[in-house]
Amino acid sequence: MKVKIFLALLGTLVCFASCQDGASKTSKIKEGMVKITIMYPNGDGKTFDMDYYASKHMPMLDSLFGDALKHLAIDKGVAGRTPDEPIPYLAIGYMYFDTLSEYENAFGPHAEQILGDIPNYTNIQPVVQISEVVE
Repeated sequence: MKVKIFLALLGTLVCFASCQDGASKTSKIKEGMVKITIMYPNGDGKTFDMDYYASKHMPMLDSLFGDALKHLAIDKGVAGRTPDEPIPYLAIGYMYFDTLSEYENAFGPHAEQILGDIPNYTNIQPVVQISEVVE
């Protein structure tokens, strides 16, 4: 029962984070797209404000990136591989673009504003992975 409630809440959070003015980005994720993964590793003394990230930071990215951003999503870490292992990441954010150049052109002009907002929700240095969607 707890898992179902959590999944329902997580689904709501992901939808909220990926909606702009109530309209969801309806583009499908497809082969060849570029996926930007932003991971926030767990560890001693590390903090992460999920409410701020989901309600302010990610919607800011959605607004700044406009139509170049095709989809975004958020994962909230809840467990490690086994019950006695801590979660490896407190959160992971995902953004999808049609091409790498569209991401670079969208991010570049706003880099200072985006990076400057990070201390508002975490003290973690994020790890960024840029990938091509294969499947």
